[in-house]
Amino acid sequence: MNASKNKRNLILFIAFAVALPSFGGWIYQVFMAKNILVGQDNKVLIIPKETTWEELVPVLKKGGYVSDLMSFAFVAKVLDYQEDVKSGRYVLASNMNNLQAVRMLRSGRQAAVKVTFNSIRLKHQLAGRITRKLEIDSLDLLEVLNDPKQVAKYGFDTTSIVAMFLPNTYEIYWNTSIEGLMKRMKKEYDRFWNEKRLKQAEKMGLTPFQVAILASIVESETAQKTEAPRIAGVYLNRLNRNQKLEADPTVKFAMGDFAKKRILYEDLEYDSPYNTYKYSGLPPGLIYLPSIPYIDAVLNPEKHDFIFFCAKEDFSGFHNFAVTYAEHEQNSARYQRALNAQKIYK
Repeated sequence: MNASKNKRNLILFIAFAVALPSFGGWIYQVFMAKNILVGQDNKVLIIPKETTWEELVPVLKKGGYVSDLMSFAFVAKVLDYQEDVKSGRYVLASNMNNLQAVRMLRSGRQAAVKVTFNSIRLKHQLAGRITRKLEIDSLDLLEVLNDPKQVAKYGFDTTSIVAMFLPNTYEIYWNTSIEGLMKRMKKEYDRFWNEKRLKQAEKMGLTPFQVAILASIVESETAQKTEAPRIAGVYLNRLNRNQKLEADPTVKFAMGDFAKKRILYEDLEYDSPYNTYKYSGLPPGLIYLPSIPYIDAVLNPEKHDFIFFCAKEDFSGFHNFAVTYAEHEQNSARYQRALNAQKIYK
């Protein structure tokens, strides 16, 4: 009996010894063999919030991310990924193995997206542009930007909050929450408004928001960055003399007609606190989301005696500047003749 039992155990041992290398080879293949985008280029995998493993499987299959779905599922099960699918935007590399891919997904090691926003006039445009590559819904962000209690957390009101968003390119995770986005923008804003810039604004008698408002007018006036400090100097001269700013872009903003090429006399009477021909001082908010070079142009204006400026008649985008109104009228007349020659009447 003992001899028979020993014989059976020996057979089992031999069978196990024979099978072990094969099983080990299979395990190695399952974990380490190329299985992700084999023969393809790198590809982005988007996993929305609250996605379950059962919902992810058809995405992997339909998108052609994995060659052998069964082996991928096995590794995902062993590493407890099936019970803890993390949302995000992941870049799967060509010829990754199951172990590499599952570890990356399980750890939530996603790739950031580059978010760029500029050339923005209105709050809804900002919400739409900044969320274009993010999971955040633009209407949800707009709702927060219009909520006095929400924006007060960051030291702004519903008018000034747009100034917290400095036009630039930022790397942000696709599934960043609205709160996470707001905190990131506030951090960038505080980093920009360092002690040096705060002192410059204070010396000018302006708050950072007022600097941004003036910068929004300057940037609306010229696309020529080299000219921005001179135009900033003109408007500061007017403010210091308690003159109205009389900035054409504020009229366009007030009227909501940004395509106007020519401001008519009747336009100057348009009743809006943003119309600086009708109301003194700075308008109540931004008329354009100013970029960093234009904010710095206001903080570092050119010192001069110019009070007037007018677009050059060659349509180069540059301006003629004047100290006296008589000189300005001559510059303006040349520009008006150029507009007439081009048949631009409004």
